[in-house]
This record gives sequence, structure tokens and C-alpha cells, in this order.
Amino acid sequence: MVILVQVDLRHSKQLRMKRIVIEFIPHKEQRYETVGDYWHDGDTLNIRVSDMGNDLYNELVAIHELVEELLTRNNGISENEIMEFDIMWDQEVKHNIHHDVDEPGYDVRSPYYNEHFFAESIERLVANKARINWKQYEDTVFAL
Repeated sequence: MVILVQVDLRHSKQLRMKRIVIEFIPHKEQRYETVGDYWHDGDTLNIRVSDMGNDLYNELVAIHELVEELLTRNNGISENEIMEFDIMWDQEVKHNIHHDVDEPGYDVRSPYYNEHFFAESIERLVANKARINWKQYEDTVFAL
């Protein structure tokens, strides 16, 4: 499933992003070990979410990624900083430094620690309003 949002920039000089593309993909097709990923390619923001076979779960991760991207971009945290940290953190997992159910955004060393927690707060609010059982959702995410 691909969600495409296009923005008409003819009347705004502040926005630079013209498109947001959200894709739900097989987990093995992620660029690295992650459930959600985002990056810019020219004027397009790409968000890829590992498909969990549940549209609501997929969309919750997409919401998280969109909020986190907005905040990291606004706060001057580069995509390279995020990816480098995530990849380093994944190597630490392979050396049993972290538990499998942890994720890099929870690590206080993470350059996007605060942005990650805020994005998760929004994700939890939406899940609650949609009557999604957070524990079941989280178990599905961590099972990937």
C-alpha cells in the first residue's frame, strides 16, 4: 500500500517539501533493522513502514515516523545522525548490549531521544482513541 500526499506550493514560500510518500513494505526490505524509516529525496519525504498485516498498526507507525521526522528536522537533527546512531545501536544489540525489545530511540544517547518519545506519545494517543490494545500492538512490532 502506498499513501501519497502532494502539497501545492504555489501559495506558500515556507514549505519546501512537495510530496510525502508512505509505503508499507515487507520488513526484510527496510534499509536497516527498523520498523519505520524516513528520508528525504529531493522535495519528497519518504516513509517506509514494515507491513504487519494490520492497516491500523502500519498507520500508527507511519504517524510516529511523520511526527518524529517533523521534530528532528525542525530541531536540526540530520537523517545521517539518526541512521548512524540506529546502525551503531543495532550492532550493540548483536553484541547483547541491549534487549531485543528495546529500540534505539529509547536510548538516552540517541540524538532524537526527546523527539522519539514525543512521537510515541502521539502514537499512543491515537492508538487509545482507535481502541487498539497497546500491548498487542507493541508485541506485533517487536516480533518483526
